[in-house]
Amino acid sequence: MNFAHPHILWLFLLFIPLIIWYVLKQRNSHATMSISSASAFAKLPRPWKQYVRYFLFVLRLLTLACVIIILARPQKRDSWRTTSTEGTDIVIALDVSSSMMARDFDPDRFGAAKEVAAKFISGREADNIGLVIFAGESLTGVPMTVDRAQLLSYLQNLTMNVLEDGTAIGDGIATSLNRLKEGKAKSKSIILLTDGSNNTGVVAPVTASEVAKELGVKIYTIGIGTNGTAPYPMRNQLTGRIEYAPQPVVIDEATLKTIADSTGGKYFRATGNKVLEEVFAEIDALEKTQMDVRHFSHTEDNYMLWAWLALFFFGLELLLRYTVVRSIP
Repeated sequence: MNFAHPHILWLFLLFIPLIIWYVLKQRNSHATMSISSASAFAKLPRPWKQYVRYFLFVLRLLTLACVIIILARPQKRDSWRTTSTEGTDIVIALDVSSSMMARDFDPDRFGAAKEVAAKFISGREADNIGLVIFAGESLTGVPMTVDRAQLLSYLQNLTMNVLEDGTAIGDGIATSLNRLKEGKAKSKSIILLTDGSNNTGVVAPVTASEVAKELGVKIYTIGIGTNGTAPYPMRNQLTGRIEYAPQPVVIDEATLKTIADSTGGKYFRATGNKVLEEVFAEIDALEKTQMDVRHFSHTEDNYMLWAWLALFFFGLELLLRYTVVRSIP
């Protein structure tokens, strides 16, 4: 048990003079009567009510003890606890270009990627994870954090058309590296999901991968898209509505393989929802490293038991004093 004011427990020292006072008082509190001899009364047993009177004093001390403990504020204390566990720093870089709306996945590539990424995040409790989105430019969605609720909430509310259209793979990697460079884990990695080829941005993908190699960051690239053709979104010039038409699936697998191989990562091709889940399952089984995780526990006062005990002892004393051992003036 922890106390907010442990110094108040020194009040228990008051029990010493109280007990001495009570003993001395009892010696001089008995009624007396002068007789020639008290030998006839020597073998008579003491009445039980005399012991009850002593018990009243014990109840008073117990009540006072409970009050002292309440004043000291017993608590379930807040505390930080550091444990060593396996973990790594991971950034998920997600392509949010318009082609991710292609419906060769269920419901589409973007929806499937969000769903599988959410499951992956939920299962990595010991990791620091960040989210980066990219299209024609890149943006940090969620900085490195262990807050799973924040990560999942961002993914759930993420929509298309939040960035200028295009596919800036190099910029996505560069932004991810900026998030990872201050991480403390020995193992750092980027999971890059894209369905196209780099066609815009400031940083070339191969240049970004060279920087990642120097920083010791592995990049696992995932090319999303079925083989052959897929229904891509296209805007009807007459009605302005989005319609879907079959288009060839073009993924720059050579560049994605180069990025992965140069950094010690691995390239995956996801041609459907099931394959995408298997890809993330394989990445989930990748190397981990020991890291310290701090856990926070909540503090709250825990005095109600002592309050009820004080009320019980005090009530019992009053009941006995005014019934069983009631004094008649």
